[in-house]
Amino acid sequence: MRFSALTQRITGDGAAAWQIHDRALALREQGVDVLLLSVGDPDFDTPHAIVEAAVNSLRAGETHYSDIRGLHTLRASIARRHRRRCGQPVGAEHVTVLPGAQCAVYAVAQCLLDPGDEVIVAEPMYVTYEAVFGACGAKVVPVAVRPENGFRVEPADVARLITPRTRAMLLNSPNNPSGASLSRPTWQALAQLCIEHDLWLISDEVYSDLLFDGEHISPASLPGMAERTATLNSLSKSHAMTGWRIGWVIGPEPLAEHLANLSLCMLFGLPDFVQRAAQVALEQDLPEVAQMREEYRQRRDLVCAALEACPGLRPVRPDGGMFVMVDVRQTGLDAQGFAERLLDGYGVSVLAGEAFGPSAAGHIRIGLVVDQVKLADACQRIALCTAGLLQARRA
Repeated sequence: MRFSALTQRITGDGAAAWQIHDRALALREQGVDVLLLSVGDPDFDTPHAIVEAAVNSLRAGETHYSDIRGLHTLRASIARRHRRRCGQPVGAEHVTVLPGAQCAVYAVAQCLLDPGDEVIVAEPMYVTYEAVFGACGAKVVPVAVRPENGFRVEPADVARLITPRTRAMLLNSPNNPSGASLSRPTWQALAQLCIEHDLWLISDEVYSDLLFDGEHISPASLPGMAERTATLNSLSKSHAMTGWRIGWVIGPEPLAEHLANLSLCMLFGLPDFVQRAAQVALEQDLPEVAQMREEYRQRRDLVCAALEACPGLRPVRPDGGMFVMVDVRQTGLDAQGFAERLLDGYGVSVLAGEAFGPSAAGHIRIGLVVDQVKLADACQRIALCTAGLLQARRA
């Protein structure tokens, strides 16, 4: 039987990136001691108050269809949070609630891009971006970055890639996988490019609450950018709510209307009980959230300190997020080969940087998703693996 061309556009290296994680899960099921550092799923429980809000909503019978755009009270909470953080004057009418930032990226792409349009995306990029843009027939134009520069985007490199077919930029700060964030002067230069060339900016800010060094800038707050920026965010990482599937888009009202139409034919809204839980997450000052953030910072520092002392490895210290990229090129293996050897010989599962684009070649991504004792154990295993490879090279 015949399938549509879409099925070919949504497959590829990004979809294959998770194969090593799937193999690690299979080994675990067989009783093998494996430390899973290959997926960005927090190891914390969702804070109790959030869970209770969902339970109370269910018990109150809120199990029916909800507002397609999201509950007005939740959208108002999201708008207030955004105003406090960056000063951009937005209201509930600018917000569309969707099942996770992944769905938000997909929905925004469908509403902004046509087949043949080009979208500039900074490398290294999250593995699903290419398929998301492929689904609407747009072409990803990657911006190469340098590990030596902390994987940070240079506006001049972006400017060189703009063509008459360029329709949008997608930038993720702090970045997954690198943890690199963009400074205010960089954002200002990129905003000027968007204005000069009449481009949309898709700003993926999922890791903004996990920024440890520097200042988070939401580019929609810059002059001339509100009408051309879609700001994406979620509670998945900051509140350990990956399985709840709730995120949102903040943008100009016409975009919100288009997103609502797409949600109508694709999703028909989110469950009320999930939205009630999200509202508690946004409105209450939950101590668990601050504790999680501090724990991620300590885990970052632990991994960087441990691996900086290991010959043959060079961790790239991230500004934020929940991952550390590590340069393994001195071992003589490419990142995929190193990841395979690390899993099979030492029981540690990580992702190869090549899955995120050529700029991350020769690097592995370590997820900060286990406690500090297990992370220290993982670093020791990584060091042993590296020492064995370096000794073999000298022999």
